[in-house]
Amino acid sequence: MSDSACMSEGIMRKARRIALSPDGPVVSAVALGLLAAVESAGRAGAGAGTGQPDLPLTLPLAILLGLCTTLPLALLRVHPAAAATAVTAASLLALAGYRDLTLAGLVAQLLALHHLGNRGSRRLAVLLVVPYVAVALTDPDDTVLRVYAVTAAVLSAAAVADGIGRRTRAEAVARDATERAIADTLLEHVARGERARIARELHDVVAHHISVISVQAETARLTTPGMPEAGAKRLRDIGDTARTALTEMRRLLGVLREDAGTPPVTRKPQPGLTQLNELLDEAREVGGAGARLIVSGPVSPLGPGIELTTYRIVQEALTNARRHAPGAAVDVELRYSPQALDLRIRDNGPGPDRSGSGARGHGLLGMRERVAAVGGELRAGPAPGGGFLVEARLPVDAKEALR
Repeated sequence: MSDSACMSEGIMRKARRIALSPDGPVVSAVALGLLAAVESAGRAGAGAGTGQPDLPLTLPLAILLGLCTTLPLALLRVHPAAAATAVTAASLLALAGYRDLTLAGLVAQLLALHHLGNRGSRRLAVLLVVPYVAVALTDPDDTVLRVYAVTAAVLSAAAVADGIGRRTRAEAVARDATERAIADTLLEHVARGERARIARELHDVVAHHISVISVQAETARLTTPGMPEAGAKRLRDIGDTARTALTEMRRLLGVLREDAGTPPVTRKPQPGLTQLNELLDEAREVGGAGARLIVSGPVSPLGPGIELTTYRIVQEALTNARRHAPGAAVDVELRYSPQALDLRIRDNGPGPDRSGSGARGHGLLGMRERVAAVGGELRAGPAPGGGFLVEARLPVDAKEALR
């Protein structure tokens, strides 16, 4: 890199630091004002160099014009539109009337328009470039005036474009950051809601079974006559272990609820198959379409985990049908058998290509996770003849079914 390039880069860095400082506009205005005054005084008696001005230019007037083209920069941060308009008006007067637009005045003009395009009114910044074009076209025979005016117009347009470009990029970055923050907030909200939901289900299902183990172990130890001491000790150990597990689970659930931001509320029992009719009634009222519950096979009580899984699958399938096939009728079929509960949910909507896209895809993922948690199987996709079909087979534990 050459010495001149290094010097130019150093000057630009210093100018940028001055402009970004709290007193940057004032410092820039004073510095450019002094330079403009010196430059105007040197050119006052020469007719602005190569061209003869239309009006006589005295030394006081030259200094005054130089100060008027630079000192308004002091108000650039507080009143950018007024400062840029004042600098432009003074510069046009100096250029068109006296051919005395100084280099310091031109720099002040570029700074004002760049700041206006970046922080102020972009429309006004563009409009303030137009007078320079008009001055360049007023007197085609005045070569000096045209050169000055065209130079000022081109540089001013470049300053405005750079200011607007920087502003547009900054707004795009800020908009992307806002969108990411909103997306992260929504994701965190959904995650907290799901953690709270899992905590409730663990409390009402798993904790119930652990409590039953503890009670049954203690009951067996106390009600079995002639039990050997070793057997009684093992039953006591089972009860103690179950109670310890229950205590640890409640402690972990407390941490999970705290992380989910769930306030203490009155606990309600988790829904099961007895609430399916209420769920279908709600679907009819909200969706305005038919919904039927068909039950076949010998009805028998199931474990709370199986019932909760069935309820959630039906709930999600009804929600998906309402979103993706509004107005479609839905049939919910339960087939009881000694080995499994077969669940079949079908709507008569359009059906094709809905299983792997959008919210329905996420809903099916949740269904599969629930079914897998109880050792079952799930199939979902377009139904033969139209519509959408969800089928699940949930194994029934014989011991659990007897409870």
